[in-house]
Amino acid sequence: MAAAERLYAEQGLSTVSNRQISEAAGQGNVTAVGYHFGTRLDLVRAIMARHGRQVDALRERQVSELRDAGDLRDWVRCLVRPVTEHLGTLGVPSWQARFSVQVLTDPVARNLITDEALTRPGLQAVIRGLERCLSSLPPGVRRRRGGMARTLIIQTCSEWERDLADGNALPSHTWTDIADELEDAVVGLFTAPVTHPHT
Repeated sequence: MAAAERLYAEQGLSTVSNRQISEAAGQGNVTAVGYHFGTRLDLVRAIMARHGRQVDALRERQVSELRDAGDLRDWVRCLVRPVTEHLGTLGVPSWQARFSVQVLTDPVARNLITDEALTRPGLQAVIRGLERCLSSLPPGVRRRRGGMARTLIIQTCSEWERDLADGNALPSHTWTDIADELEDAVVGLFTAPVTHPHT
């Protein structure tokens, strides 16, 4: 799984073969990936699920501290910080955020992973909290801004992960700083004026 995550992050989902993954993992048997995981999508799902469970455990802990009483910034914090906190535990280099970007750009994998992520209790609770805080937004606007927030979080984390791996990150900057900046940006995104309020 680690070899697959790295290769997919570096080269994309569609260009990496099971043979390449087996070789990168030091497996003499080039059919090992298919034997253990089945299809490429099954392998992608397993990688995302492993990280998703860890992120959601952090998220559930944060949500439990709110007890449904949080304001918008509290719920955005529960959306953002479990992701950056988890990524911060992976060391340098890591590939999870860059891998996630590749998943989001693959139409089949994106739908599969998004549907699965939405079943996680912590994320469900955050979505409900955000919907309560954003009830004045038209549903279509709220849904699209949610998609924008997801893209912003994943892309920003991916770029920071790459900067860390390449040695281009500011020495004074941390995953906590990235979380602070994302929290501000996502709150701003959700509270921005609506040009066409009827949509």
